[in-house]
Amino acid sequence: LGELIGLQWADLDLQRGKLNVRRTIWRDVVGLPKGGRERTVDLPTSTVEALKAHRHLCGPYVFCQTDGRPLTAGMTKHPLLRALRRAGVSRPEGSIGWHDLRHTYGSHLAMRGVALKVIQELMGHATIEMTMRYAHLSPEARESAVQELDRPIPQPRAALG
Repeated sequence: LGELIGLQWADLDLQRGKLNVRRTIWRDVVGLPKGGRERTVDLPTSTVEALKAHRHLCGPYVFCQTDGRPLTAGMTKHPLLRALRRAGVSRPEGSIGWHDLRHTYGSHLAMRGVALKVIQELMGHATIEMTMRYAHLSPEARESAVQELDRPIPQPRAALG
């Protein structure tokens, strides 16, 4: 959440679909992002389009108050709940937070076969062990992996000579 609150328009290159994670803001304190270092993240086209539609001139922060100051963590709760309702997600109020979306991001990448090292870099984790905590697999993904054992092992091709 702190990286989201600290995101500035200058951190985005919407032409190239890149986001530079340069800071985090937590309880009005600006600090380094996850892992203690800056990183660049590629954005999916849908996110680039959403950011273009969200563009405003209130100040440098992408998500800010009407006077341009960055949001506080508390100010982000209601927009998240509204978005969850619009998406048809019905969970008890307060049971899904921003950190859960971070887990979802890591899990969806893992279930799509993205290498853990890549997920680690995208999420800004210092260690692969931290990434593994985020990369939950669905029951379907586990079942599919086990079914791979029923497939024949590909035979190596004979060397051409």
